[in-house]
Amino acid sequence: MTAASTTDGSENPAIMRRARRNVAVLIAAQALMGAQMPMVFIMGGLAGQMLAPNPCLATLPISMVVLGSALSARPLSGLMQRYGRLAGFQLAAGSGAAGALIALYGLLQGSFLLYLLGSLLTGVYMAAQGFFRFAATDTAPPSFEARAISYVLAGGLASAIIGPALVRMTGEMTAIPFIYTYASVAVLNVVGAALFLLLDLPPPQRDGDEGGQPAGRTTSQILRDPQIIVAMVCGMVSYALMNLVMTSTPIAMVGCGLSQNQASNVVSAHVLAMFIPSFFTGHLIARFGAARIVATGLLILTTAGAVALSGVEIGQFYGTLILLGLGWNFGFIGATAMVARAHSPEERGKVQGLNDLVVFSGVFLASLSSGGLMNCSGAVDAQAGWSAVNLAMVPFLILAGAALIWLRMRPKPVQV
Repeated sequence: MTAASTTDGSENPAIMRRARRNVAVLIAAQALMGAQMPMVFIMGGLAGQMLAPNPCLATLPISMVVLGSALSARPLSGLMQRYGRLAGFQLAAGSGAAGALIALYGLLQGSFLLYLLGSLLTGVYMAAQGFFRFAATDTAPPSFEARAISYVLAGGLASAIIGPALVRMTGEMTAIPFIYTYASVAVLNVVGAALFLLLDLPPPQRDGDEGGQPAGRTTSQILRDPQIIVAMVCGMVSYALMNLVMTSTPIAMVGCGLSQNQASNVVSAHVLAMFIPSFFTGHLIARFGAARIVATGLLILTTAGAVALSGVEIGQFYGTLILLGLGWNFGFIGATAMVARAHSPEERGKVQGLNDLVVFSGVFLASLSSGGLMNCSGAVDAQAGWSAVNLAMVPFLILAGAALIWLRMRPKPVQV
């Protein structure tokens, strides 16, 4: 239950006003600050191709973003549990601005190592963005939780337009690509830091606040909860496979004779597909249950892989990336709703930190593998590399599907 879940919380106008205000601020932050993520993913592989000493390392900058996110997820969650969401979000905005400026300097100096350092710091912001969806539930009554998560992620609809548009406007303004693009990323983080001041969230709940009682289950107990484990696996697979394919897309498209601007347009369509469904995903979860929505997402991801394997024309890239975004939306939002319903308020920091550690560790491995599969898997050309990337999805889709079936077939606990 959230802080807003009183007996009549779902009907209390004051509680709903507060919840809606926070959701509105988080939507704006997702739209503006979130624009940097498609920008970084468009630039990362292409800049990596320019700077990396070995083509196998072309997607390493994107992997460093994800590694920064995986390493900072639990510390950020613990910091927010102790000092509040605002402290964590402001720290992450500062890290995002610093990362953009260091990456900019790395481009100017032609330094791959500096560019990687900037990407690593950007990952701290990425971890914080992952907590926007959980912050939306902090003041939401149970009946509004799934919709609150969905609406906040819907803010990515604007980021899908803003981010790629900024890349197209600024990417080639200087002889060295993306200098002004990274400057605009730094500005987005400064604006976002000001937005967070408008949040009205509850004070952090410390250990022992509840009459001196221990603050929820231990980590080992949490990791024995089937609902949490399956939700983590499904969230990780949905996000990791989306990242695996999206990371390689600009490289594959340019390698297959398409232009950088066409790659930006495809990524833009992909990000739109990631977030447009968020306007109704929460309602679907409320009606059909989170597990069914996750299963639908996994099926759509499977279809995306099949379209990718059918060819490398521009229409097939659009179809693959649009389906990839839709599958991510259902799989990731559904898994998030499963996690949010499986812990108490005092376990929030621990469970959410563990969840995002697991999710982003998987995403890191996927992004790290993406460049290797694309450029160094023995593929003779870009089309063969693209096929290798999409075939790599299969075992992980089977893993997540089997986990959902196992959860559904388990005997229900006896109610005492």
